[in-house]
Amino acid sequence: MKRLAFLAFLLLFLILTAQFGFATEDIAITTGHDCGYCHLDPNGGGELTVAGQTYLAESLAAGELKTLSAGSKIFRFIIGYLHLVFAVLWFGTILYVHIVLKPAYAEKGLPRGEKFVGILSFWVVGITGLILANYRIESWQVLLDTRFGTLLTIKVALYLTMLVSAIIVIKVIGPRLTRSDSKEHIPGQPFNEQTLRRFNGKEEKPSYFAYNGKVYDASNSRLWPTGEHMRRHSSGRDLTDDLPLAPHNNAVMERLPVVGDYLAKESGEGSASSKAFYFVAYMNLGIVFLILFIIALWRWG
Repeated sequence: MKRLAFLAFLLLFLILTAQFGFATEDIAITTGHDCGYCHLDPNGGGELTVAGQTYLAESLAAGELKTLSAGSKIFRFIIGYLHLVFAVLWFGTILYVHIVLKPAYAEKGLPRGEKFVGILSFWVVGITGLILANYRIESWQVLLDTRFGTLLTIKVALYLTMLVSAIIVIKVIGPRLTRSDSKEHIPGQPFNEQTLRRFNGKEEKPSYFAYNGKVYDASNSRLWPTGEHMRRHSSGRDLTDDLPLAPHNNAVMERLPVVGDYLAKESGEGSASSKAFYFVAYMNLGIVFLILFIIALWRWG
């Protein structure tokens, strides 16, 4: 929680202390012309038309506009590059987990690799996006009077929605999903989601996992050290949906002893938490497609 609070404070600090830079939207407000008047690209940015070059030269001579130094241009390029790279990593992780692996894969927590990439990308995209926005926005009026400002405002609102939902999942929904049931597994009785969860290979516990209604013991397998297989699959879970994505078939199950049957059964709280998790998961997936739509509309719409 302290780390999240620190990162939120950092974003707020950057917002309050960042210096505004040269903004092309200010020209559109001043002249009343659209972006295509000054730029060869009708969406703005890039090479200038003759009218744009003339306006720029006259404005610079009159001291009305400022140009970026070479160092500032290099810094902006690096920030923009990082923004794109981590946006691809972040959105790619969401699309891969939600479309290819399905949200059930992440219901009990993402593997450390995916989780690290997602959290790091989330904050890098936010911080670099804020810095880049400061290069384009000279005044808050730009957010209200320009198409770019409107689309940027919508993107920021969607980003903050994803931020809030991530905090809720990490701090509220996640702990409820992973909370152990008070019942112990009774030998001879089928395992369920709660009782199987205890056999996760941690703290000297056995490593069990379920597959097609059976529970297998992977405690003595060298491929399951500390209850994890290839740093992607954790014991204490039903891995039936994960096998089709693995580079092997179900013949490997014959090498492991069967210790019981598996019967999935959720408590009322678990069911409510699962519904909340799936709602947030698909909401964020929808937001990703919406943000991509806004980017496409901004550039080519």
